[in-house]
Amino acid sequence: MAAQDMLAEATTRGVRFCNLEFTDIVGMAKAVTIPIEELPASLAEGRWFDGSAIEGFAREIESDMYLRPDPATFAVIPWETTRARVICDVVQPDGTPFAGDPRARLRLLLARAARQGMRYEVAPEIEFFLLRQPTTDPPQAIPFDRGSYFDLTNEATARVWRELMAALEALGVRVESSHHEVADGQHEIDLALDDALSAADATMTCKLAIKAVAAHHGLTATFMPKPIAGVNGSGMHIHQRLIEITSGRNVCADPDNRDYGLSETGLHFIAGLLDHAQAMSAVLSPLVNSYKRLIPTYEAPVELTWGHHNQDMLVRVPRLATRRQSDVQIEIRSPDPSCNPYLAFTVLLAAGLDGIDRALECPAPADRRTRKPAAHRRREAVGPHLPESLAEALTALEGDPLLRDALGATITDEFLDAKWQEWDDYRAAISAWELRRYLALF
Repeated sequence: MAAQDMLAEATTRGVRFCNLEFTDIVGMAKAVTIPIEELPASLAEGRWFDGSAIEGFAREIESDMYLRPDPATFAVIPWETTRARVICDVVQPDGTPFAGDPRARLRLLLARAARQGMRYEVAPEIEFFLLRQPTTDPPQAIPFDRGSYFDLTNEATARVWRELMAALEALGVRVESSHHEVADGQHEIDLALDDALSAADATMTCKLAIKAVAAHHGLTATFMPKPIAGVNGSGMHIHQRLIEITSGRNVCADPDNRDYGLSETGLHFIAGLLDHAQAMSAVLSPLVNSYKRLIPTYEAPVELTWGHHNQDMLVRVPRLATRRQSDVQIEIRSPDPSCNPYLAFTVLLAAGLDGIDRALECPAPADRRTRKPAAHRRREAVGPHLPESLAEALTALEGDPLLRDALGATITDEFLDAKWQEWDDYRAAISAWELRRYLALF
């Protein structure tokens, strides 16, 4: 959308304010709100804000930052009709991209892929829980509805979905499908394939919309990976492919490969994902709570394997009809919806391109392995696996120079600082489980 068209639409629709939105390093949505009359100046010159107040953005001595709106992301907020939003890049006073801006970092890596003649496209599957608003302290996660995979639930839930789908359409988010997930109160929205930058914008928009619509109905929507013990957690499986810019051809696909439909490039891409999987886990599964989802028996990945079928594997290649072999996609199953999508897509692309650049050999698929190890025997029964804790994942990221370079020193250092603090806070806390288990016994 051209700047003049954006301003004309705002005037026509009676918009009085505009949120200049951006995302911090740990994936939290932020905004500066301006009167609509200030939008032309923000488009021309950027909008100043104090970067020292934002997680990981700037030291006090370099706190002057500017938000530069991207007119292509302008949309009127459906639940606040006098307010619009536009997603922004964070730049320094001289106009150069800020090294700590996750959106800029993703754009930098996409430019590298473009120089190699490829466009990176992704489609996230966003899972979440709709819960009744908690009335206790600590809060309890009480599902809003009862249902399982693909179930049609009650009319109250249907009303939430109708409003949510209308809101996403108004915000320009392309939804491919939506359905009830395995657990009570658990739902999924699948976004359409798009270039990675647009998909990251859409993911952040989708999460904001889900929370806003849920609140409008007196509910809480949570993207916490494992809010309820004993049931499936919420993941954010990400489908990926590389498109040759000049021809539009899917370079990960080989229709003559009847087993998996993958080209040599696609196999190298998978090999790169597996090679960097443990370090990527810190970005893709960034919470202490994430690792309570990544355990056996709950359809979450554990092993560093790939194939068609096994729900425990990290990378899956969905089966396609013969006529659609050129549409093959590479799905990674470890990410969860608490991750920063800009950083998630950055490390995934970096890992995949490294596999291609080094022509890494892809291991044999794991579809034929039938025995599932018990959780307590995992290390003896299987090969390499995902980290079992945030601390393991952070240590792996510290030891992966390729991913550190892809994220850049500013984001890597600030991300690690924030996440090690989270881990230390968790280690020092005493849980209800510990009190029940030990207090009277010892």
